[in-house]
Amino acid sequence: MLLGAPGSGKGTQAARFASDYDVPVIATGDILRKNIKENTPLGQQAQSYIEKGDLVPDDLVIALVDSAFAEADAKGGWLLDGFPRTTAQAEALDVLLEKTGKKLDRVFLINVPKDVLISRITGRLLCPKCGRIYHEKSMPPSEAGVCDLDGAALTRRVDDNAETAESRIAVYNEQTKPLIDYYAAKGLLTEIDGTIGLDKIEDVIRETLS
Repeated sequence: MLLGAPGSGKGTQAARFASDYDVPVIATGDILRKNIKENTPLGQQAQSYIEKGDLVPDDLVIALVDSAFAEADAKGGWLLDGFPRTTAQAEALDVLLEKTGKKLDRVFLINVPKDVLISRITGRLLCPKCGRIYHEKSMPPSEAGVCDLDGAALTRRVDDNAETAESRIAVYNEQTKPLIDYYAAKGLLTEIDGTIGLDKIEDVIRETLS
Protein backbone atom coordinates (compact mmCIF):
# COMPACT_ATOMS: atom_id res chain seq x y z
CA MET A 1 0.00 0.00 0.00
CA LEU A 2 1.15 3.53 -0.76
CA LEU A 3 0.27 6.42 1.55
CA GLY A 4 1.09 10.08 1.01
CA ALA A 5 -0.44 13.48 0.47
CA PRO A 6 -1.51 14.71 -2.99
CA GLY A 7 1.68 15.48 -4.91
CA SER A 8 3.83 13.08 -2.90
CA GLY A 9 4.58 10.94 -5.95
CA LYS A 10 2.39 7.94 -5.15
CA GLY A 11 1.11 7.65 -8.70
CA THR A 12 4.60 7.59 -10.20
CA GLN A 13 5.82 4.97 -7.75
CA ALA A 14 2.65 2.93 -8.22
CA ALA A 15 3.28 2.75 -11.97
CA ARG A 16 6.91 1.72 -11.41
CA PHE A 17 5.90 -0.90 -8.84
CA ALA A 18 3.28 -2.39 -11.14
CA SER A 19 5.85 -2.68 -13.92
CA ASP A 20 8.60 -4.09 -11.68
CA TYR A 21 6.43 -6.71 -9.97
CA ASP A 22 3.87 -7.34 -12.74
CA VAL A 23 0.90 -6.67 -10.48
CA PRO A 24 -2.10 -4.35 -10.88
CA VAL A 25 -2.49 -1.04 -9.10
CA ILE A 26 -5.81 -0.97 -7.28
CA ALA A 27 -6.91 2.67 -7.04
CA THR A 28 -10.52 3.25 -6.03
CA GLY A 29 -10.98 6.16 -8.43
CA ASP A 30 -9.95 3.98 -11.37
CA ILE A 31 -12.16 1.12 -10.16
CA LEU A 32 -15.14 3.46 -9.86
CA ARG A 33 -14.65 4.80 -13.39
CA LYS A 34 -14.16 1.30 -14.81
CA ASN A 35 -17.34 -0.06 -13.22
CA ILE A 36 -19.38 2.99 -14.22
CA LYS A 37 -18.08 2.80 -17.80
CA GLU A 38 -18.88 -0.93 -17.98
CA ASN A 39 -22.27 -0.32 -16.35
CA THR A 40 -21.77 -3.09 -13.79
CA PRO A 41 -24.25 -3.41 -10.88
CA LEU A 42 -21.62 -1.89 -8.55
CA GLY A 43 -20.99 0.87 -11.07
CA GLN A 44 -24.69 1.65 -11.26
CA GLN A 45 -24.86 1.93 -7.48
CA ALA A 46 -21.82 4.20 -7.36
CA GLN A 47 -23.18 6.38 -10.17
CA SER A 48 -26.39 6.97 -8.24
CA TYR A 49 -24.41 8.52 -5.37
CA ILE A 50 -22.09 10.51 -7.62
CA GLU A 51 -24.99 12.01 -9.57
CA LYS A 52 -26.46 13.32 -6.31
CA GLY A 53 -23.10 14.76 -5.29
CA ASP A 54 -22.77 12.32 -2.38
CA LEU A 55 -19.69 10.39 -1.32
CA VAL A 56 -19.70 6.74 -2.31
CA PRO A 57 -20.32 4.80 0.95
CA ASP A 58 -17.49 2.77 2.47
CA ASP A 59 -19.33 -0.55 2.05
CA LEU A 60 -19.69 0.05 -1.69
CA VAL A 61 -16.03 1.10 -2.01
CA ILE A 62 -15.00 -2.08 -0.20
CA ALA A 63 -17.18 -4.13 -2.57
CA LEU A 64 -15.42 -2.49 -5.51
CA VAL A 65 -12.00 -3.32 -4.04
CA ASP A 66 -13.18 -6.90 -3.44
CA SER A 67 -14.15 -7.14 -7.12
CA ALA A 68 -10.68 -5.90 -8.10
CA PHE A 69 -9.05 -8.54 -5.88
CA ALA A 70 -11.04 -11.18 -7.76
CA GLU A 71 -9.67 -10.16 -11.16
CA ALA A 72 -7.28 -12.63 -12.77
CA ASP A 73 -4.37 -10.16 -12.90
CA ALA A 74 -4.52 -9.70 -9.10
CA LYS A 75 -3.98 -13.36 -8.27
CA GLY A 76 -0.22 -12.87 -7.85
CA GLY A 77 -0.46 -9.72 -5.77
CA TRP A 78 -1.55 -6.09 -5.99
CA LEU A 79 -0.75 -2.56 -4.87
CA LEU A 80 -3.28 -0.31 -3.15
CA ASP A 81 -2.95 3.36 -4.13
CA GLY A 82 -5.18 5.97 -2.49
CA PHE A 83 -7.14 3.43 -0.49
CA PRO A 84 -7.98 3.23 2.34
CA ARG A 85 -8.48 6.94 3.06
CA THR A 86 -9.80 6.64 6.62
CA THR A 87 -9.33 4.31 9.58
CA ALA A 88 -12.92 3.10 9.09
CA GLN A 89 -12.00 1.99 5.57
CA ALA A 90 -8.78 0.42 6.90
CA GLU A 91 -10.75 -1.61 9.43
CA ALA A 92 -13.18 -2.72 6.72
CA LEU A 93 -10.21 -3.66 4.53
CA ASP A 94 -8.83 -5.82 7.36
CA VAL A 95 -12.12 -7.70 7.46
CA LEU A 96 -12.09 -8.17 3.67
CA LEU A 97 -8.50 -9.42 3.67
CA GLU A 98 -9.23 -11.91 6.42
CA LYS A 99 -12.36 -13.11 4.62
CA THR A 100 -10.53 -13.62 1.33
CA GLY A 101 -7.35 -15.08 2.82
CA LYS A 102 -5.18 -12.22 1.60
CA LYS A 103 -2.71 -10.10 3.55
CA LEU A 104 -1.04 -6.73 3.41
CA ASP A 105 2.74 -7.13 3.33
CA ARG A 106 3.89 -3.53 3.66
CA VAL A 107 2.66 0.06 3.83
CA PHE A 108 4.94 2.76 2.40
CA LEU A 109 4.45 6.35 3.52
CA ILE A 110 6.03 8.93 1.20
CA ASN A 111 6.69 12.08 3.24
CA VAL A 112 6.97 15.45 1.46
CA PRO A 113 6.89 18.96 3.04
CA LYS A 114 3.77 21.02 2.33
CA ASP A 115 5.53 23.74 0.32
CA VAL A 116 7.07 21.12 -1.95
CA LEU A 117 3.69 19.41 -2.38
CA ILE A 118 2.05 22.64 -3.52
CA SER A 119 4.91 23.38 -5.92
CA ARG A 120 4.61 19.90 -7.40
CA ILE A 121 0.84 20.06 -7.78
CA THR A 122 0.69 23.51 -9.36
CA GLY A 123 3.47 22.69 -11.84
CA ARG A 124 2.11 19.30 -12.88
CA LEU A 125 1.40 18.54 -16.55
CA LEU A 126 -0.47 15.50 -17.86
CA CYS A 127 -0.60 13.76 -21.21
CA PRO A 128 -4.31 13.13 -21.93
CA LYS A 129 -3.42 10.33 -24.35
CA CYS A 130 -0.95 8.08 -22.48
CA GLY A 131 -1.35 9.43 -18.94
CA ARG A 132 2.32 10.26 -18.46
CA ILE A 133 2.94 12.94 -15.82
CA TYR A 134 5.45 15.78 -16.22
CA HIS A 135 6.40 18.84 -14.18
CA GLU A 136 7.17 22.16 -15.79
CA LYS A 137 10.32 22.65 -13.66
CA SER A 138 11.57 19.35 -12.23
CA MET A 139 10.55 16.95 -15.02
CA PRO A 140 9.68 18.95 -18.15
CA PRO A 141 9.04 17.35 -21.56
CA SER A 142 11.74 17.65 -24.22
CA GLU A 143 9.52 20.07 -26.13
CA ALA A 144 7.46 22.50 -24.07
CA GLY A 145 3.81 21.48 -23.83
CA VAL A 146 4.22 18.25 -25.82
CA CYS A 147 4.40 14.64 -24.60
CA ASP A 148 7.71 12.92 -25.35
CA LEU A 149 6.00 9.59 -26.02
CA ASP A 150 3.12 10.40 -28.35
CA GLY A 151 3.33 14.12 -29.21
CA ALA A 152 -0.01 14.95 -27.60
CA ALA A 153 -0.53 18.44 -26.17
CA LEU A 154 -0.06 18.38 -22.40
CA THR A 155 -2.83 19.60 -20.11
CA ARG A 156 -3.34 20.52 -16.45
CA ARG A 157 -5.93 19.01 -14.15
CA VAL A 158 -8.54 21.61 -13.28
CA ASP A 159 -7.86 21.08 -9.57
CA ASP A 160 -4.08 21.53 -9.88
CA ASN A 161 -4.04 25.04 -8.44
CA ALA A 162 -2.74 26.46 -5.15
CA GLU A 163 -6.15 26.94 -3.50
CA THR A 164 -7.37 23.45 -4.27
CA ALA A 165 -3.98 21.97 -3.35
CA GLU A 166 -4.21 23.56 0.11
CA SER A 167 -7.69 22.09 0.54
CA ARG A 168 -6.68 18.61 -0.63
CA ILE A 169 -3.68 18.55 1.71
CA ALA A 170 -5.89 19.68 4.62
CA VAL A 171 -8.33 16.83 3.89
CA TYR A 172 -5.43 14.38 3.77
CA ASN A 173 -4.09 15.59 7.11
CA GLU A 174 -7.51 15.32 8.72
CA GLN A 175 -8.73 12.02 7.31
CA THR A 176 -5.78 10.01 6.04
CA LYS A 177 -2.93 10.87 8.41
CA PRO A 178 -4.48 8.75 11.22
CA LEU A 179 -3.73 5.74 9.01
CA ILE A 180 -0.04 6.32 9.73
CA ASP A 181 -0.55 5.46 13.40
CA TYR A 182 -2.92 2.64 12.46
CA TYR A 183 -0.40 0.81 10.29
CA ALA A 184 2.59 1.73 12.43
CA ALA A 185 0.86 -0.01 15.33
CA LYS A 186 0.58 -3.12 13.17
CA GLY A 187 4.32 -2.98 12.38
CA LEU A 188 3.64 -2.57 8.65
CA LEU A 189 4.75 1.02 8.06
CA THR A 190 7.92 2.13 6.28
CA GLU A 191 8.45 5.89 5.97
CA ILE A 192 10.33 7.29 2.97
CA ASP A 193 11.66 10.81 2.43
CA GLY A 194 9.78 11.82 -0.70
CA THR A 195 12.37 14.43 -1.67
CA ILE A 196 15.27 12.03 -2.30
CA GLY A 197 14.32 11.44 -5.95
CA LEU A 198 12.15 8.96 -7.83
CA ASP A 199 14.88 6.35 -8.36
CA LYS A 200 16.00 6.39 -4.72
CA ILE A 201 12.43 6.05 -3.50
CA GLU A 202 12.00 3.05 -5.78
CA ASP A 203 15.26 1.59 -4.42
CA VAL A 204 13.96 1.87 -0.83
CA ILE A 205 10.75 0.05 -1.79
CA ARG A 206 12.70 -2.70 -3.54
CA GLU A 207 15.16 -3.15 -0.66
CA THR A 208 12.36 -3.26 1.91
CA LEU A 209 10.50 -5.95 0.02
CA SER A 210 13.56 -8.05 -0.84
